[in-house]
Amino acid sequence: MDDFFEVDFLPVGTSKSGDAITIRYRVNGVNRIHVVDGGYQETGDSVVAHINKYYESPDLIDHVVVTHPDGDHAGGLRKVLESFDVGMLWMNRPWLYATELIDRFSKFTSVDNLERRLKDLYPSIAALEEIALERGVEIREVFQGAKVGEFCVLSPSRERYFDLIVQSERTPDEAKSESMSAEAVGFLEAGLKKAVDFFKAIWGEERFSDQETSAENEMSVVQFARLCSKRILLTGDAGRTALTDAADYAPTVGLTLPGIDRIQIPHHGSRRNVSTEILDRWLGERLPVKPAEGDETFTAIVSAAKDDEEHPRKAVRRGFNHRGAAVKKTKGNILQTGHNAPEREGWSPAPSMPYPEDHEV
Repeated sequence: MDDFFEVDFLPVGTSKSGDAITIRYRVNGVNRIHVVDGGYQETGDSVVAHINKYYESPDLIDHVVVTHPDGDHAGGLRKVLESFDVGMLWMNRPWLYATELIDRFSKFTSVDNLERRLKDLYPSIAALEEIALERGVEIREVFQGAKVGEFCVLSPSRERYFDLIVQSERTPDEAKSESMSAEAVGFLEAGLKKAVDFFKAIWGEERFSDQETSAENEMSVVQFARLCSKRILLTGDAGRTALTDAADYAPTVGLTLPGIDRIQIPHHGSRRNVSTEILDRWLGERLPVKPAEGDETFTAIVSAAKDDEEHPRKAVRRGFNHRGAAVKKTKGNILQTGHNAPEREGWSPAPSMPYPEDHEV
């Protein structure tokens, strides 16, 4: 069989969005399976079932990547680690760097205490570490320059990651737990829902949020691969800083920008993660006119929960459309993008989202 790839974006959650991506590919006769995030803890069973059904009940998952420590990305991977032999778990763990970071935390003088506190603040990845150690799965850092199968890590750099740990609202000096942080985000989102208004806009007009995404999101692992001559970019919840760092590093791995064939829209389509400048750099400048249906030049996929009415944001959809994207969303369905992939009975191409004629103020 010739080289192929299939990238599956699985549905996560019902009202709150998350990410779970499974990948199978063949390069030079070698097959690999690569899992990126696993959604919430309750998503794990569906991830395992999908792999068994469509990837032929494999004995081995070659690579499992945790993009960042949020529970809507890391939780479901517990089940993956428990259900399969895993060749490598790629995950950054803040507590490993307590010795290097302790001078940047005013409330700590003991490295051991800082390590324990960081584990308490990041329970989703601490649980994955425990399972991996019990099952003898090797854990590796996943910083800029790492090679995960055919995928190259473009961001974060080690230095940037250290800065983000210190800047995070979960830091020991702030003493905020994961659950408290999630609660705060919920209140913020509820307030934003009331404040959002829409206005009509002409083709090419763009307006994104002037707010930045969280430090945890900026920790997201950004991965690039060239499979079957297709350029694939997976972004997790990366924000503008992470995407800028990734673009700066791209030439190092032979990626000349702009130009991506398959791209994950970051953070479920949040307005705080992209900008006109970021999209220009990765995808090219805005087209003068809207492409006819079927004439789009690349595919952009967003993971958004079935009942998450806020994502993807219209402003973000417009930004990708302006550069020639066919934008597709999960919304309770599995989305596959591939090339030469084995046929699946009953599957058909997912429709693209229509171009929004208005967007958020």
